[in-house]
Amino acid sequence: MLSVLQVTPALDAGGVERTTIEIAEAITKAGGIAVVASRGGRLEPDLKAAGGELALLPMDTKNPITMWLNARRLAKLAKSRGVALIHARSRAPAWSALWAARQLGIPFVTTYHGVYNAKSGLKRFYNSVMARGDVVIANSEFTRAHVIKEHHADPGSVVAIPRGADFNRFSPDKISLERLEAVRGLFGLSRNDTRFVVLLPARLTRWKGQGVLIEAAYLVLREMPNSCVFVLAGDSQGRESYAMELVDLARGRGISENVRIPGHVHDIPAALAAADIAVFPSTDPEAFGRGAVEAQAMGVPVVVAAHGGLRETVEDGVTGIYVPPSDPAALAAAIIKLIEAGPDARRAMGANGRKRALSRYSVEALKNATLNVYRRLMDAAGSKGRPR
Repeated sequence: MLSVLQVTPALDAGGVERTTIEIAEAITKAGGIAVVASRGGRLEPDLKAAGGELALLPMDTKNPITMWLNARRLAKLAKSRGVALIHARSRAPAWSALWAARQLGIPFVTTYHGVYNAKSGLKRFYNSVMARGDVVIANSEFTRAHVIKEHHADPGSVVAIPRGADFNRFSPDKISLERLEAVRGLFGLSRNDTRFVVLLPARLTRWKGQGVLIEAAYLVLREMPNSCVFVLAGDSQGRESYAMELVDLARGRGISENVRIPGHVHDIPAALAAADIAVFPSTDPEAFGRGAVEAQAMGVPVVVAAHGGLRETVEDGVTGIYVPPSDPAALAAAIIKLIEAGPDARRAMGANGRKRALSRYSVEALKNATLNVYRRLMDAAGSKGRPR
């Protein structure tokens, strides 16, 4: 039986959390047991709906003593639930999960969700836990190449499994007028407001490029006064000082009326439906860039920083536009280009994006590929007589 323990710091918002829940759903639909160890968060009901079990543990800690205690807790939990494999999705809890898996003699899988900075040998060692899985899942070919180069990992043990978009959820046809009006209200847009809507759907953290977008917004509005509303939709995840910094930046540029920071938005499909374009001006390379895939799935043209996984998920000039990273002027020029292209050209680009997303990035493909990794490792462990 598939009995898998996934380990992640929290269940608040983001691609890691969504993928955790999607895999929990796949396990339970396959007749298995899906346990998630985490400190929990706002997505707990989603995990329950997916058939997963939540084990509330302080997996978000970096305290070495607590990490060691977490290893003991995970081993005890895994043994009590008959877990046959542990899958870690973040560095600090991965160390605890690695120790627990080795103690129990069961397979250990990691997913390398991000390209972590390593400016010292100690940091590189800390990051290396994510390359210590019996199989390392990379969320893009870009990430796979990084893992192999950075950690000298065996290429045969590193497999690229792109994240997927839920095309039932991210479907333009599924968005009702009520949902659209609700999210426009959240953005402070009246029913008769016809301004062009530029959406950046990402958690509020500096490297996601919200500051770059505000600087670009200033340039767009200087050329096309009051033509656009720029929506920075995302959870601050406790970074209130950064959120206030963005507010101050918009105020300092004199564009507060045109910049909206609504916080966490639960209905991202409706938010994308309310947007004319979506932008992803990440200053650091995205390991994958799920947000851009979801936007394309909704038929929304995108503008993306031309590095990292975004170069895999977006086709320049066909489904979106590439711009150099950290370049507000280039971002502003791309936004103006899409405004001036007109609605028919934007619809055509959006249709190209949806077609490409549907053909390459389904959640079902993600689920099937991940379950195949689990089964292969469990079968190998069973043939070697390793304890379950």
